[in-house]
Amino acid sequence: MTRTVVRGRGRGAGYRGAVSEKRTAPPAASDQRGQVEPARRVALEALSRVQHGGFLAPTLHELLSASGLPREERAVATDLAYGTLRRLLQLDTALAPLLTKPDRLPPGVLDALRLGAYEILYRGTPAYAAVNGWAAITKVTAPRLTGLVNAVLRRVVAPQFGTNEALAASLPAWLYARFGAAIGDHAAAAAAAMLEPEPLWLTALAPEAARVLVEEDGATVAPLDPLDAESRGLRSLRVKAPVSVDRLVAFVRGLVQPQNPASLAVALSLGASEGDRVLDLASGRGVKTAALAALGAHVTAVELEPRRQAAAVRNLRRLGLEAHHVTADLRRPLELTPAPYVLLDAPCSGTGTLRGHPEIKLRLAPADVKAAAQLQSQLLATAAAVTAPGGLLTYAVCALTPDEGPGVVGRFLAAHGEFTAEPSALQLPHVQATPGSYILPFEGLDGFYLARLRRRP
Repeated sequence: MTRTVVRGRGRGAGYRGAVSEKRTAPPAASDQRGQVEPARRVALEALSRVQHGGFLAPTLHELLSASGLPREERAVATDLAYGTLRRLLQLDTALAPLLTKPDRLPPGVLDALRLGAYEILYRGTPAYAAVNGWAAITKVTAPRLTGLVNAVLRRVVAPQFGTNEALAASLPAWLYARFGAAIGDHAAAAAAAMLEPEPLWLTALAPEAARVLVEEDGATVAPLDPLDAESRGLRSLRVKAPVSVDRLVAFVRGLVQPQNPASLAVALSLGASEGDRVLDLASGRGVKTAALAALGAHVTAVELEPRRQAAAVRNLRRLGLEAHHVTADLRRPLELTPAPYVLLDAPCSGTGTLRGHPEIKLRLAPADVKAAAQLQSQLLATAAAVTAPGGLLTYAVCALTPDEGPGVVGRFLAAHGEFTAEPSALQLPHVQATPGSYILPFEGLDGFYLARLRRRP
């Protein structure tokens, strides 16, 4: 059986944590040989590929893997690419008064101006270093426009947003309005939080994970319990590490799993424990499958894409965990025995993950959100049919639009009188919805909507 690919969910999720975002001292404009700084060129190429339809996380991972750059320069390139895309609407507003016809500039030159403006206005790079650096790059790629780049970057100043809250959030106006409809007065703070770098979050799957990270990997660790996780053997760790995540001893030994605490909270909200039978629907690369299996649950993971499923199998092998895998189209009835615990982390717009996937807000349209909500309703009905009487169905999306959250669940409850909504015990910053709850994207968290739905006996 097959399922169509849905826009917006898990873009680059398999690479999250592979490139650690880290603020560093502003770079010099060039190395001692006078060559253009490689980190800037990597960032420029990453933006070019994103403009042509690529996704930032895997694109940057590929470019950095082939670059040979040292760790500090990799961090510079990462911050330039992510920061520029997160603040692209603000940067274009700052550049607009200085450009007569920006749409007629070669894309590489416009991106160089955006990256340079980001360095000057938001990254704190000395203006002379940013101007000289990007003028040197333009001298190689578009020599006739070197003077323009030099002049514009010398004059760029921070834009004034006035009462334009959407622009201050670097969001399209329609999307900012949907945030407001979902989380009310928290919309501005939530959008601002997703403009900041993404920390490295690891789920500790073994008691010794934090010790190994500190003593053998030389990392610093700050624990966070998203849902009374510590008492159940799992906890989130905010980690600063001297090497990439795949080179950590704790990772290689299968003691940790890259995962945002909001994602872990969704898995834990199901309430499954050792010996319980769980269906993990739309399981993707199996991150939540791994957390549930680590609790001792017997998990059947249902996913469309064989490539993602294969990645989940490899990851579980690294962790020393097991799950049963089924390839199926969730738009059609599942030929599975109903289970007492069902998790549906449905394909969605991804608007709660703009920190890690900033290209989403530059491509998403209102019609995409509507289409996602329609698909989610189909998938939720499928999930309900395999929820055993008396069982619990948790519906979740990493989205901050009411269309994909309370809208979907409200219609479902109206059509399925055998289900009732139950509250969620969240320790993370959140706001109640009707029905369900939103996890707010503060302090490095992803934004999520979740609803616990109990089927009557």
